[in-house]
Amino acid sequence: MKRRLPRIMNRQHSDNSCAAEDELNSALVNADISSSYEEYLAIFDCFYADDVTVASDTGSAPLLGKARVLPILHNFLVPLHVIAEIGRVSVCLRQTSIPSDRRGEHHSQWSLDLVGATGRKVTVSWSSTRRWKGSLVVYERQSEHHQLGEPLTFLDFDLDRQTRENTATGSPYET
Repeated sequence: MKRRLPRIMNRQHSDNSCAAEDELNSALVNADISSSYEEYLAIFDCFYADDVTVASDTGSAPLLGKARVLPILHNFLVPLHVIAEIGRVSVCLRQTSIPSDRRGEHHSQWSLDLVGATGRKVTVSWSSTRRWKGSLVVYERQSEHHQLGEPLTFLDFDLDRQTRENTATGSPYET
């Protein structure tokens, strides 16, 4: 079954990069990774130009084009979806806009909170700069990556929940 995109995705292309930036950020923050990672891929497809350049301060070369960015995005989103859905890790993405003095360029501060089933928390934060051409992102740079807290471990995931639920309900799919 094909997942229906949120109403925000059915937008008309606009020349207003401020409105488009707000729409993109809202779509990212409101998407639910525990339900599906495909929504994030649809957001990427809708808001980013085919020839987008994505860079980072991690020292690796910039990625040119959606085709080069998509595998990296997929490799990040799938494990995040699995730990959120199966491991019962709470995922919260937050964004704060930072004023920019360049037309068509927008800055944001992002944070991603992961809270394990044990209550242990790790927060990853970073800054992003986006440049728009019309209604599409043509350049994005992520920088100033920080992590607060130790990485979650398997002990923080509630992987036995499904086994407990199957046992409690008498399900034939016990593991």
